[in-house]
Amino acid sequence: MNEHNKEYLKFVNDHNPKTKHLATLVRAFFVGGFISCLGQSLYDIYTFLFKSIPDTHIKNIVAISLVLIASILTCIGVYDKIGEFGGAGAIIPITGFANSIISPAIEHRREGIITGLCANMFIIAGPVLVTGIVMSIIIGIVCFIIQGVPAL
Repeated sequence: MNEHNKEYLKFVNDHNPKTKHLATLVRAFFVGGFISCLGQSLYDIYTFLFKSIPDTHIKNIVAISLVLIASILTCIGVYDKIGEFGGAGAIIPITGFANSIISPAIEHRREGIITGLCANMFIIAGPVLVTGIVMSIIIGIVCFIIQGVPAL
């Protein structure tokens, strides 16, 4: 690394705001915990109301409900404030994924449905999806090679 790069890094480090790690950790913990408690509450309510629906379907309905709630909160500008306050606690759950899809769509809605909403909807979430799918395929192939053909 040359001298100019070292000076630049020192300048950046000196002028970056210092993060209060403990406060950030506590806020992320409580926001993520609240979202988890909301999901568990929805699960309990749906299980009580819809006794005839299988448990796996109820879990899917809870996930859909959380995505819907996060999408609505993103549309009205509330989820961004939650994300600023809670950091990773708001980004990691499925609600953060919904926010990462809806935010670019809202930002580009004036460009039209196809070139605005549809083309820009996965700008943030697209690389995450591709990486997750590719890694799951690679891990599946490795497991297949190690364990052999699963018994049907």
